[in-house]
Amino acid sequence: MDIKGKNALVLGGFGRDGMALGRRLLEHDPARLVVGSLWKQEAEQAIADLKAEFPDSPTKFIPIWGDIFLRAEWQRDNEHPRPGVLADPAKRHRLVADIVDELHDDILEASFLYQIITGKAKGLDGTPMDIVVDSINTATAVAYQNIYASARRLSKLAAENRPDTNWPEEVETLLSALYIPQLVRHIQIYHEAMLRAGTKAYIKIGTAGTGGMGLNIPYTHGEEKPSRVLMSKAAIAGAQTLLTFLMARTPGGLQIAKEIKPTALIAWKEIGYGPIRRGGKDFMLYDCPPEAALSIKDAANLAPSGQFGTATGKVMEAVYINTGENGLFAAGDFALITALGQMQFITPEEIAAAAVTEILGGNTGKDIVGAIDGAVMGPTFRAGYLRQAAINRLEQLEDEHGESVAFEILGPPRMSKLLFESYLLKRVYQTLNAAAAAAPEDMAAALFKEVSEQAELRQQILSVGLPILLPDGERLLRGPLVKSETAAQGWVDLTPANMAQWKKRLDGIRAMVADELDLKDTSSRKDRFYPSLRQWKNDERFHIGEIAAWVSIYEDEGRRGKD
Repeated sequence: MDIKGKNALVLGGFGRDGMALGRRLLEHDPARLVVGSLWKQEAEQAIADLKAEFPDSPTKFIPIWGDIFLRAEWQRDNEHPRPGVLADPAKRHRLVADIVDELHDDILEASFLYQIITGKAKGLDGTPMDIVVDSINTATAVAYQNIYASARRLSKLAAENRPDTNWPEEVETLLSALYIPQLVRHIQIYHEAMLRAGTKAYIKIGTAGTGGMGLNIPYTHGEEKPSRVLMSKAAIAGAQTLLTFLMARTPGGLQIAKEIKPTALIAWKEIGYGPIRRGGKDFMLYDCPPEAALSIKDAANLAPSGQFGTATGKVMEAVYINTGENGLFAAGDFALITALGQMQFITPEEIAAAAVTEILGGNTGKDIVGAIDGAVMGPTFRAGYLRQAAINRLEQLEDEHGESVAFEILGPPRMSKLLFESYLLKRVYQTLNAAAAAAPEDMAAALFKEVSEQAELRQQILSVGLPILLPDGERLLRGPLVKSETAAQGWVDLTPANMAQWKKRLDGIRAMVADELDLKDTSSRKDRFYPSLRQWKNDERFHIGEIAAWVSIYEDEGRRGKD
């Protein structure tokens, strides 16, 4: 796609990747460049630096800052909002609900990420984003919440069983750190926000989690090799890749959904000499002269932290290389990690060049979503050929033992509901024509009569967890298990209103059959998936599985994105 005149967003824009991406995008004159960062000063500095490099650019520069995993109302200018959210009982409870509850508009529209993409965040004037480039290391942000440490703390508190333990706080803190629910909700919000914004291109700058090294990676979080935290980071990175793959396969979704996944250290942003900082804090110098040596036989002296050493009041200063997310490395650190046979490195400019080339429609061969798409094994001709053989054998056995409709193992209950409702219509009316010609009230009465008289059929429906809503819409038949809370999602619904819906469906199927049987066009462009179409005749028979598939495709918008 053309970048010129489009509204572009770069998340993680102050980092080394983000700055390189901003520069590359500015070469193509987007209408707006929104640069997002966690901190206000970083976002503003990134904009200032880009403006200085592109003084004649027609692009409008806009900084935005905050934690995209939280609600917009919780953001703060000069502090990380998450600790404050976790410390506030009401906000913490809301955060957990935002992660684990079913996604609805309140959660979606309150999300800071949603508001940025749709242009509803402060300072964006309601202008949605056409291009979204995400260079935030999501896997690190999620995995470094360290659920293992949280679990150890909870186990310790449970063992101590102290009466003053605030269990709601402890449990909610643990729930807020669950990796997969956070990632799933993040992708749900991302996808829905971009659909509503009309976003055309999404590029994720991902990670392998280990800088391209294997499980023998020497750089871990402690002595465990490889560390569980590091493996969790890699697992989340992989999960995000697969979710992006699904996003790219969704019909009616984004035109471009890609991921560039560097597998080496990404460096560097700056080389210099000065104060050494980590996590926004200076490294303070401490001393322990030989005359103050401690005995290693005293276990207290081996504590990982405590009041040891003498503060000098001075800040550590040294030569450093700024590697962005990984922080400041000493010359020795950098030489070690980038050595041949170790992690080595790739530059941000190379990553940015690949990302922007993909946005422009080029083929770098570095899009991992495309690579997966080309490597996965999809449906085959042989399987399609054998499908009919399997169905033929199933029908032979059904002739002996009765029809087999649904076991409610496929899920969700809506699938079984559709199958049983179409089966009831088949039993009563035999053909699509006859069912479509009946009035909804008559259909409801006829299906109720069938359910009332056929105890074995009724028992099958109730026993797999589907209640039967009677035509009055006020009473139902049920067994010990009900798998859905609503008629639309999983009850066999005998009301006239649902029968009217079925008449529309049957009319749609019949119209499709008539259109595709038109011998003026016998080309391959039509799918002809309904069985009668493959026979080139309209036999008006009910094929309940094919009917439910039609509803899934055309009503529920559940078509497979790549045939």
